[in-house]
Amino acid sequence: MRAARAILLGLSLVAAGAGAAHAQSKAGTAFGDFLLIEPSARATGMGNAGVTLLDDQQGVYYNPAAIAEIQQYGVAFSHSAWLADINYNYAGVGVPMGKIGNAYFSLTALSSGDIEVRTVAQPLGTGEFFHVTDVAAGLGYGLRVTDRFSAGLQASFVQETIWHTSASTVVLNMGTVYRLSDEGLHLGASISNFGTDATFSGRDLDVTFDQDPNVNGDNGTLPASQLTDAFPLPVLFRVGLSLPRKIGNDGRLLMAVDAFHPADNTESVSLGTEYAYHGAFAVRAGYQNLFQKDSEVGLTLGAGLKGKFGGHGNGYAIDYAWADQGRLNDTHRITVALHF
Repeated sequence: MRAARAILLGLSLVAAGAGAAHAQSKAGTAFGDFLLIEPSARATGMGNAGVTLLDDQQGVYYNPAAIAEIQQYGVAFSHSAWLADINYNYAGVGVPMGKIGNAYFSLTALSSGDIEVRTVAQPLGTGEFFHVTDVAAGLGYGLRVTDRFSAGLQASFVQETIWHTSASTVVLNMGTVYRLSDEGLHLGASISNFGTDATFSGRDLDVTFDQDPNVNGDNGTLPASQLTDAFPLPVLFRVGLSLPRKIGNDGRLLMAVDAFHPADNTESVSLGTEYAYHGAFAVRAGYQNLFQKDSEVGLTLGAGLKGKFGGHGNGYAIDYAWADQGRLNDTHRITVALHF
């Protein structure tokens, strides 16, 4: 109960501060901002209030403690039609290992597609094309410490590539969940993208220069390389709670709220709810990032189907989510998961 009170106190403090936060936003200034794109269509439909979604394999993204709740071998794949025709894909594989805990493997990939190279001298294009590719490969471990308390850890190698220039680092995600009971209040907390700063390098930064342009006859084309700043990671702290409730004999209502404290933006709160009928069909709604300064996101909606195939506990889940992105229009996600 002390753990539950501590998590609940943290949620209250962050939520209370979110409404009054006026810190300057540093959005877009960190390395690896693609790590903030949420993959799970189920959680997105619920406003991305996912820090306590233990029965969703891709809930590992929001809280590595979800690894401890994996009961079957499973694979899940998410695709998002992201902004500006950017493609975003996420895949996860869960491996139960009995009493010693569980393992989880994930792969995230974002690609801009081909973009035409334009210069001051050739504003209509040089005939060349470049692309931006972001990749994160993660390995996680989770353990159900007691029947009520779970913890998890995930380490990921992260790389960003812009044409012939790239930067990479290793990030850690950590999280815990405490259940007052299986059908009672769940409290969770996680910290994501904790690691060292990253610096870009590559041939696109190579230049030639004249060390002393005031001297005639010296070598004016000395090879050199430009240095970039070390960019920090978009560290994000989440704390939240969820409460399931039975509705009649076949219905189940899940209500969730998460509070966020990011390193590169102002604090916010997200809300979500899910109604599932007979464990086979679900509808969802939520609202993202309340109180965040200059937020461009808002309402989210989603739906999902679950079923079994082939016997022996084999099953599938298909989820879809729509999210309002303000002046950037909207985004769509779909997740397909199998367990066996």
